[in-house]
Amino acid sequence: MKKDLLGLKDISASEIELILDTAAEMKKLFSKKGKKSNLLEGQTVSTLFFENSTRTRLSFETASNFLGAHFMAISASTSSVSKGETFIDTGKNLDAILIDAIVIRHPMGGAPHLLAKNVKASVINGGDGTSEHPTQALLDFLTMREKFSKIKGLKVVLCGDIKFSRVARSNIWGLLKLGAEVTVCAPYTLLPKGMEDFGVKVELNPAKAIANADVIMGLRIQSERQNMGVFPSVGEYAKFFSITEEVIKKAKAEKAIIMHPGPANRGVEMSGEVLDSKNSVVLEQVTNGVAVRMAVLKLLLEARARGVKS
Repeated sequence: MKKDLLGLKDISASEIELILDTAAEMKKLFSKKGKKSNLLEGQTVSTLFFENSTRTRLSFETASNFLGAHFMAISASTSSVSKGETFIDTGKNLDAILIDAIVIRHPMGGAPHLLAKNVKASVINGGDGTSEHPTQALLDFLTMREKFSKIKGLKVVLCGDIKFSRVARSNIWGLLKLGAEVTVCAPYTLLPKGMEDFGVKVELNPAKAIANADVIMGLRIQSERQNMGVFPSVGEYAKFFSITEEVIKKAKAEKAIIMHPGPANRGVEMSGEVLDSKNSVVLEQVTNGVAVRMAVLKLLLEARARGVKS
């Protein structure tokens, strides 16, 4: 492993497997409530978020605490960025107070890469623009592996906003490297140009897309990143593309697990009945998010201590 985790596009399948194997061990530790580790004792982890977050921020905080690290949360609204300080200067100031790892979330794609070039701390991409969200995809993979004991050969379907979703990109890069078959389903206006070049199948009919699927993942409509209307109305989108119990039965996909990175718009990308069904592993994903982030922090900070660079 290198000292930074900036995305899954540029890391190997073996590195992904190492993170997942380590996360499985970390989950055992996390499951023992009150029994914290001292693996990162004396280390300091900071989040630097320029966008709102619940699951990602809290899971990194929980992961840091369970590993014995000091944790601090910084948001753009309460930092000197709001006073005109540059993004890079903020990072260098965190370096100056000896922060060991910075988890950054930023609305601009590439921001974590820029930060990593300018600080000594390990940099972890907590979501950048529409580019990537690597730790979200990794926790998705851990959940799939727990359910199926493998990822290679699984049929995984991503339904919803593919074009503006950083989660979709990280999942696609990683799943293909691990040998899964990936299908995306969305209206044309929510598909990036040249989607087939990613190595995935494209289907415009949800029932056809999820037929015989092992995993059905809903993706939230990223309205905050859309600068123009990409469909007439949310109601019309839901009418034709929402994954409902009826669609699942029609596709004979009752055995598939249901996933969603959250937050979910109930009744839009998926119905509430589907999200709450016995096949839903949405809350298991949240738990696995802590284990994956524990693993990432451990591996990156160990690499940093050895002098490994990006």
